[in-house]
Amino acid sequence: MADPQPLLSQLSDHTTDSHQDQQCNKKESMDELIEQTIGKFGWAQVVQAILVSLASIFDSQQAFLSVYTDAEPTWHCINNCDSSNSNICSLPADSEWTWDGIASKTIISEWGLECSTAFIRGLPASSHFMGCIAGTFFIARIADSSLGRKNMLFLSCLVMSITTSITILTNNVWIYSLMRFVTGVGRASIGTCTIVLLMEKVGRKWRNLVGIMDFFFFTAGIVSLPTIAYINRDSSWRTLYLWTSVPALVYSAFLYVFVSESPRWLLMQGREEEAMRTLESLSTLNDIKLRMPSALYVGRKTSKVDVDDRFSSIKGLFGRRWARRRILALIILGFGIGLTYYGMTLGIGNLGFDIYLSVVFNGVIEISSFVVTYLVIEKWNRKSSLLIMCVASGIFSLMIILVGDERAETIKIGLELASFFGACMAYNMIMIYAIELFPTCVRNFATSMARQAITFGAVLSSILVAAGGDNKLVAYVVFGIVILCCGFFVVGLPETKGAPLFDTMDEQERHDNIDSIVV
Repeated sequence: MADPQPLLSQLSDHTTDSHQDQQCNKKESMDELIEQTIGKFGWAQVVQAILVSLASIFDSQQAFLSVYTDAEPTWHCINNCDSSNSNICSLPADSEWTWDGIASKTIISEWGLECSTAFIRGLPASSHFMGCIAGTFFIARIADSSLGRKNMLFLSCLVMSITTSITILTNNVWIYSLMRFVTGVGRASIGTCTIVLLMEKVGRKWRNLVGIMDFFFFTAGIVSLPTIAYINRDSSWRTLYLWTSVPALVYSAFLYVFVSESPRWLLMQGREEEAMRTLESLSTLNDIKLRMPSALYVGRKTSKVDVDDRFSSIKGLFGRRWARRRILALIILGFGIGLTYYGMTLGIGNLGFDIYLSVVFNGVIEISSFVVTYLVIEKWNRKSSLLIMCVASGIFSLMIILVGDERAETIKIGLELASFFGACMAYNMIMIYAIELFPTCVRNFATSMARQAITFGAVLSSILVAAGGDNKLVAYVVFGIVILCCGFFVVGLPETKGAPLFDTMDEQERHDNIDSIVV
């Protein structure tokens, strides 16, 4: 057999003395290297995409597990009282009423929190999402500098699974909330590392597809929860944590062994040989032997000091005016989307509908949103799509309060599903949009900031849901107003449909024709 033909060898035949020419050659080399080797979606990329996307199943399970573990179970009277009209807190325990099923079904029934304040009942869920926010600032930035996408994803899955297992041993709401916080810190980078790693391993044509694949696996985790909860409906809440932690621990081992690192990140780190081997393993071309184009090599070698700086992501993201404006707009937009997206899911029990069927309906709606999202982002631009979805979600959420408590539950659940559909599409779009707005050197941290703005919305939504009181529909007014107002911040962002992924801040500036203002 003939010797393998070196790919892109013509790109390394010469270098120029001009720094500007080196930068141009570097960009052309990178684009051509990525598109020619992994521009097509081959079987190796399919396997890698599936392995990476599996992390989203365990990520979503931990995000929404509190819907079942922290819920207030149903109860019934054992003497002369009416369970449909009586206030459980006004009845003497053990003499007038009792829980349906075992007392350890949820943390509310086991630890006697049914009459506690909304703060106490909402503390575990809020602590978990606060842990996600804290993890972004202390951990997520490392994925752009020293640790990388794959290792960060492995570490996050491992910490999440271990702390979830330890949560089973807690015996009061305070220790339980602390463990939920630590679990949140562990899973803070899973969603971001997953989608960034997926999109950096494929060519431009397939970015939308792998992004939707990630969202599909995330929803698969949500849909799996009602099944797990229903199977264990007569068991303790600890059983649910066992069912979700052990598979995540096993997956972490498979992730470490079989998933490869992002070739773009490896090149930014100056690890050219590893990057070439990764590209060779992902390529659809047969018998190729890659070598580093000289223009690309020179550019990487001269910028390696900046990349090794652990705080380079923060400096790059907040050190330039255009980057600050983009990330602040994304944070506000993400907060509005997150408040509604998580609020609709966590507050599903407030609509008076069956909790198992409600989550299933939400899962079906979310899955259908992926198909629509893929069609929309292929045809429409990012900005108008996001704005329309936020406005539609807000309007449907506000309409829920107009139905009132006395009307049919089916109307309320229909409006909730419509609002949730808009929030799902907005969630899908903003994650893809955030990746396209920033270069490789800050992409993971920037996307993490946007995602944790969504999580911050989840923190407030859990408090709003728990504090509903007698009028449990008031939260939907807040959801509607916030996503409506925040949605308009997308107007100030640039359009990215069809744009390439850049690697440095300077490349991003040249493409977007931005004046480089560093403050």
